[in-house]
Amino acid sequence: MAEKGTTGGSEAEFAKRVDPAKEALSPEQLRFIQQVEVEQWKKRAHKLRGRNIATGLAIGAMVMGIYAYTIHAVKQEKVMDEIDEEARLAKVQGLKTGAN
Repeated sequence: MAEKGTTGGSEAEFAKRVDPAKEALSPEQLRFIQQVEVEQWKKRAHKLRGRNIATGLAIGAMVMGIYAYTIHAVKQEKVMDEIDEEARLAKVQGLKTGAN
């Protein structure tokens, strides 16, 4: 295995970073750089798409859960109102029968 710092008989650098603004590159080299960037973007976009779908499903599930809980809570309030009304009617009827 070659150690860092040894040239190994070759002067070429592996994966050297190139700044197109500073160095004069041929149109073919610029086209190649653009193709590589597009391929890298496609790979990242695929991963991001999966994450976005998972996030969307999680947010949607939370919204549906809150909606279902709210509907359930409103139904419970109607039941309590009915019970209160029955209790009021029982009080009023109880007073009338107790006075006779």
